[in-house]
Amino acid sequence: MAVDPTGSDLKRYLAEDEGGEVVMLNLLRFTADGRDSYAAYAREIQPFLAKVGGSIVYAGECGTSLVPADGSGWDAVLLVRYPSRAAFSQMVADPEYQQITHLRTEALEEAVLQATSPWG
Repeated sequence: MAVDPTGSDLKRYLAEDEGGEVVMLNLLRFTADGRDSYAAYAREIQPFLAKVGGSIVYAGECGTSLVPADGSGWDAVLLVRYPSRAAFSQMVADPEYQQITHLRTEALEEAVLQATSPWG
């Protein structure tokens, strides 16, 4: 299962830009030893978020799943607000940011990374 967006994913993401802020929904399933690696990634990403005007809205452990089928639950959820889709794209294109992405990749067995837009 892929855990990182591809170049074509990012092109589609930018092409579908409706303007305005975006909140990225991250659903995370860790590898056996992935929590420590993801914690390191979460610390390292802070300056990159600040540089593009992004911020963590919520980060937490997932608990009891009420709706999904057995085995389809997630370990953690993360919501990250960016002022625009372009800001997210700028961050992930930063060569210094790319030097820390291995921490995220190594930490995850499976992930969902979905752009959301506010209602109204």
